[in-house]
Amino acid sequence: MSDGTHTAEQVTLARLPSGVALTTTVHTYRGDEPGPTLYVQAAQHGREVNGTEVLRRFHERLPLESLSGTVIAVPVANPLTFDRVSYTTPEPFDSVNPNMNRVWPGDPNGSLHQRMAARLWEYVTTADAVVDLHTGSPDMLPHVVYRAGDDRSRTLADAFGTGLLVAERTGDDAPDEWSRRDFDGKLRVTAAEKGMPAITPELGHNKQILEEVVADGVAGVLDVCRYLDLLPGTVPTHNPTVGRNHAGQVTAAESGLFRPTPTLEVGDVIEAGTPIGTIYHPTTYESLHEAHVDRDGVLYTLTREATVTAGDSLASVAVVDEGPSRP
Repeated sequence: MSDGTHTAEQVTLARLPSGVALTTTVHTYRGDEPGPTLYVQAAQHGREVNGTEVLRRFHERLPLESLSGTVIAVPVANPLTFDRVSYTTPEPFDSVNPNMNRVWPGDPNGSLHQRMAARLWEYVTTADAVVDLHTGSPDMLPHVVYRAGDDRSRTLADAFGTGLLVAERTGDDAPDEWSRRDFDGKLRVTAAEKGMPAITPELGHNKQILEEVVADGVAGVLDVCRYLDLLPGTVPTHNPTVGRNHAGQVTAAESGLFRPTPTLEVGDVIEAGTPIGTIYHPTTYESLHEAHVDRDGVLYTLTREATVTAGDSLASVAVVDEGPSRP
């Protein structure tokens, strides 16, 4: 008996106008025993580097000799935004679809991002489950997002092991923002629509590697492997809170300097009416907006970036559907 195999394939996702190829590496881990296939990727948004580091350490820790089935891992799904340490692609490269995570399953004859997504979609469609690693702002509570009402994706999210799961309403059940921002083109949503359980872990921070965040991410991917029977072992019992997003966002009513309420931290359970901070006029010192949440829930984002523009998100509250429990 061998110890399983690992291959690293250089894949061309698309070409720039000069003919320069946009390439990435697709890692494939195959066990000796048959089993399911997991597709996991990181860095659709190039500044979200902790997911990329998660996959590097997953590579180091994965016991190939114990693997049953296949893991396909793409540490840099979007090399263009990765090089720019950016969230979206500059307009000259893709003025139609600047955000790669809005165009799945892609189009081999479409815009740059559509072509990139279509190439990776060839690997996604071989999988039985999908994990799309993302990281949020420095002021986001780590959580896992899944499609509301999708029990298989819910149990996959639970296996990953964050303290907060967020059920995202889709399609006709979602608010107007859903269609306005093309959320139906997210990888997780498209994969789930095709019958694959799919989750988006939102780990903490961007642009910097945080040891605790990466360690939690590696543990989460390994637990997903155990849940899918790719690896032996028991998935630890988690006790998450389950909430809804697109329900409790607080936005800036005015532009100015934002001072968040000093006693608040992400992860706090708060009540409707809780003040989350004040926007001041930076030169006249006038108080322009006293921001409050309008519902009970878990505070899972709170901006610490002081200079805000009217319409910017100041905080997000996950409305709790279930207290800590396990299905």
